[in-house]
Amino acid sequence: MALQCGIVGLPNVGKSTIFNALTASEIPAENYPFCTIDPNLGIVEVPDIRLNQISAHITPEKIIPASVEFVDIAGLVKGASKGEGLGNQFLSHIRNVSAVVHVIRCFEDDNVTHVEGTIDPVRDAEIIEMELLLRDIDSVEKRLIKVQKSTRIGDKDSLKELEALEYIIPFMNDGKMVRNIPMEPEMIKNLRHMFLLTQKPILYVANVDEAEIQSADRSESVQRLFDFAEKEGNTAIRLCGNIEAEIALLDGDDRQMFMDEYHLIEPSLDKLIHSAYRLLGLETFFTAGEKEVRAWTIMEGYTAPMAAGEIHTDFQRGFIKAEVFHYTDLLQYHSEVALKEAGKIRQEGKSYVVKDGDVIFFKFNV
Repeated sequence: MALQCGIVGLPNVGKSTIFNALTASEIPAENYPFCTIDPNLGIVEVPDIRLNQISAHITPEKIIPASVEFVDIAGLVKGASKGEGLGNQFLSHIRNVSAVVHVIRCFEDDNVTHVEGTIDPVRDAEIIEMELLLRDIDSVEKRLIKVQKSTRIGDKDSLKELEALEYIIPFMNDGKMVRNIPMEPEMIKNLRHMFLLTQKPILYVANVDEAEIQSADRSESVQRLFDFAEKEGNTAIRLCGNIEAEIALLDGDDRQMFMDEYHLIEPSLDKLIHSAYRLLGLETFFTAGEKEVRAWTIMEGYTAPMAAGEIHTDFQRGFIKAEVFHYTDLLQYHSEVALKEAGKIRQEGKSYVVKDGDVIFFKFNV
């Protein structure tokens, strides 16, 4: 499932450093604006302890984790919606992703230029949000003119879309992001084709220094960013991009020793990956056998045939039924034989909605 999270922010906030650590790549991360011009794509494995837990009871030849795609998009600046700093090009890159990871600089460093001159996380968040909103307002106003022409000939779909557009414009002009405008599902559906920038879910990543990441308490400026995120109905996490870049280069005991030095239970990038996964509304189900134990990515609410289609379209087309148990049952009963004897393996049909953590064997015929 090729759903993407776009990493955005002002220039020189650490986007490329974090992207490199996530993807174990070597994209240049320089101290000047617009170092990243074309978006860089990385496919990142989703850390999932459940894979190892399942494999402890069903010994496979290999283990295959789920993955999520990250796109490193060049830094935006104030005025991007009007074309400043190649803004038109970069905003179009954001339009193509499913969710936004907004990296915000929360550290002082005289050697790294800040385009606004000072460190102010909430101000920086608002700059990007406003540029996205201004571009959406421009898109909606242009679309409105086009749809109004279609309604004159009585097109029913255009009438529904016109209603949605006229409803959201006053909210947007008042500074409200589209994702925060109260709307019925049908209205949301009528706007989906526009891929509005402020309709995408967003995760704020506070990129902090080494002293901050070792502290249990957030600094005042970071706390203000977390409060801002909560007020906007979004989520925030904090990490130190430089430390995560170091961790990404280490293995085994060396990695653990480095993390212990900074009092980290796990790499903060794992938290970022899991947060991005949830941001996209994704869940995981598993297939398990002697050849492989594998995690599969689906959207929340997928039925069994839809989940089967993620493995192969033939599985969905010829779906008969699914044999299902939850991974927690395997941890309790230790084997599929014991699960069957305990009646924990269920037969589910086409209407079954897959749950996160289900282990499924699909039966099909084509």
